[in-house]
Amino acid sequence: MSQVKINNPLSKFGTTGIVIALVVLIVLFRSAITIDSGEAGVLYKKFGGGVDIEKTYGEGFHIVAPWNKMIQYEVRQQEILETMSVLSSNGLDIKLEASIWFQPKYEDLGKLHKERGKEYIDRVIKPAVRSATRSIVGRYAPEQIYSSKRDAIQKEIFEETKLILDRQYVQLNEVLVRDVTLPSTIKSAIEKKLKQEQEALEYEFKLKKAVQEAERQRIDAEGKAKANKILSASLTDKILREKGVEATLKLSESPNAKVIVIGNPKDGLPIILGDK
Repeated sequence: MSQVKINNPLSKFGTTGIVIALVVLIVLFRSAITIDSGEAGVLYKKFGGGVDIEKTYGEGFHIVAPWNKMIQYEVRQQEILETMSVLSSNGLDIKLEASIWFQPKYEDLGKLHKERGKEYIDRVIKPAVRSATRSIVGRYAPEQIYSSKRDAIQKEIFEETKLILDRQYVQLNEVLVRDVTLPSTIKSAIEKKLKQEQEALEYEFKLKKAVQEAERQRIDAEGKAKANKILSASLTDKILREKGVEATLKLSESPNAKVIVIGNPKDGLPIILGDK
C-alpha cells in the first residue's frame, strides 16, 4: 500500500514568516541606538554623503538605518592634566603642570568628528595648550612665574588657548596652573630674595610707624605748650588774688581748728596757720 505525501502550504509559509521575522528583528536590533546621559551622537551615512554635520543627536533612543553608523561623544565638561617643560625669558628650563577643563561644542559635533575625529584631545587641545604656554611663559622671568605673576600667566594661557580652540569646535572652560617647578638653586635664590624683600618691607613699616608716633608726640607737645601759654597770659595778679581769697574763705568755713592771721604780705593774701 503506497503512502500519499501531502504538502502543507502553511508550513512553508510559517517557515518563511519566521525567517522574515528574524531578519526584521536583526535589522531593528542593529538600527536601535541608545545615547547615554552626558553624551551626543554624530551620524555617518554610508550612502548619504558621509558625516551629517547639520544635526547632533541627543540623549535617548534613536532608530537609524542598519548600514549607517552612530558615533558617540562625551559632551560634558572633561579634564586633562598636562605637564610641560618651557623656557622663561632668560632661557631657564621650567616645568609647569596645568589642568585644562573643556568640552566639545554640541552644535558643531559633526564638524569636529569630520575634521578632527575622536582623537581631538591629542590632535587639537594638547598642542594648543603647549603652544600657548610656551609663548606666554617665555615673556616672564623665573621669579615672576614662581610668585607675583602666576595668576596673570594663568589668565593669559587661558585666553590664548581659547582663541585657538574656538576655531577647532572645542569650548575651553578653564586653565589652572597647578604647579611650577624650578631648578633647586634658582628656587633657593628666589626664596632668599623674597625673604629679604619681606624683611625690608617690615623694616620700612616699622620706621614709618615710628615717624608717625614722633609726629604725634610733637603735635601733642605743641598743643600743650600753646594751652599753657594761653593760660599763663590769662592769669593776671588780680585774678590770682581773687582765687586766693576764694580759697581762704573755703578754708575758714572748714570745721577743723585753725588760726587765721590777716596780714599784708607781698601778694596781698591772708596767711592761714593752724592745726587740726
